[in-house]
Amino acid sequence: MSSRLPIIGITGGIGSGKSLVANILRENGCVVADADENTKIVLAREEVQQQLVAWWGDEVLDENELVDRAFVASIVFKDAKEREKLESLIHPYVRELQEIAFLHAPQGTIALVIDAPLLIESGLDHQCDVLIFVDSPFETRLARVIKNRGWNEEQLRSRESTQIGLDTKRSSADHIIINDGDIANTQQQIRSVLALIH
Repeated sequence: MSSRLPIIGITGGIGSGKSLVANILRENGCVVADADENTKIVLAREEVQQQLVAWWGDEVLDENELVDRAFVASIVFKDAKEREKLESLIHPYVRELQEIAFLHAPQGTIALVIDAPLLIESGLDHQCDVLIFVDSPFETRLARVIKNRGWNEEQLRSRESTQIGLDTKRSSADHIIINDGDIANTQQQIRSVLALIH
C-alpha cells in the first residue's frame, strides 16, 4: 500500500449516502476502494461459490448461477455465527482487491478512500488516517432504502442493529458531512474536508 497518500475511511448509517460521498471524492482526485463492488466480484469467484453451496446448499445460487444475495442475507442477518463465517471467507479477498487498487493509484491521486459498510466493525478504520462520518436523518435514510433497496423500516432497523451504533461512529470521525439531499452543499463540504486533509 502507498505510504505517500492519506487514507480516508467513510462511515455512517445505512442509506446515509456513503456511496455518493465516495463518488464525489473520486471526482476530486481520490482512488476509491468500494467494498460493495469488490464483494460482488468476490462472490462471482468459483471457489467462493463452491464454499457457500457447501455451507448452505444449492439455493445459494440463483437461476443464473450467481450468488443470491437476498438468500444469503436471510441467513447471516439472523445468525451472528453464520455472518462471521461469511465475513471470514469474503473479507480477505475484498481487502486484496483494495490493496491492488491502492497500489496502482495513478499519478496525481490526492488520497485513497475505503468505502466499506462495516468499516469500523471489520477494523478497516485502523488503516485510515482520516474518518468521515456521513450524517443523514433517519427519515431520509429510510426513504432512500425503500426506494433503492425495497426495504421497509423493520428491515432497516434490523440491519443497523447488527452494526456499531451511529453515535459511536459519529464520535470516531474526524469530519462530519451532512448529506440531506442538497448535493451541491455535500460537494462543498467534501472539498472543504479535502482542503483540510492537505
